[in-house]
Amino acid sequence: METERVSKSSKWFSNKSLKLSLHRRRSKSSSTLSSPSSPRTPKKDSTKEDELRQVFRCFDSDGDGRISALELRAYFGSIGEYMSHEEANLAIHDLDADQDNLLDFQDFSRFMKREASDNDEDIKMAFGMFEMEKGSGCITPKGLQRMLRRLGDAKSYDECVAMIQAFDIDGNGVLDFYEFNQMMA
Repeated sequence: METERVSKSSKWFSNKSLKLSLHRRRSKSSSTLSSPSSPRTPKKDSTKEDELRQVFRCFDSDGDGRISALELRAYFGSIGEYMSHEEANLAIHDLDADQDNLLDFQDFSRFMKREASDNDEDIKMAFGMFEMEKGSGCITPKGLQRMLRRLGDAKSYDECVAMIQAFDIDGNGVLDFYEFNQMMA
């Protein structure tokens, strides 16, 4: 039941527009938070929480610390996504821990962290599919070629080498998990 409820809400909170919004905010807040005028560099976790609070504020248009169904609809409308009143109420109900028909920051944060964790697992699973030798920790041109062929997109070995070079940060001719993760982002 819990998984079913969360998956309905995921339709709205995991759309590409929201991820782009999160990404833009991260880029802006990262440069702001690491400015030389700040007295100390914030911890990595507090930076993520600050970013999440900024995103929360995009939804919380009246600034009362809670997101209503109306605010949810307004946000998605502002990014070109239509959300009915019924869908907004359902999404709020699915995520609202104290059942007051409003999402507070804790509800929002808990959901977004769970979504990020699920996304990390998906990327790890995808990485494992492309590894030529399980546990090697890298994707080789041959492994990429094999998996693309299985997916119906046959490429030459040289094309796979070129594809890997585009994301091979350390220049060793293979993709490690970090490089693969950057490519998927």
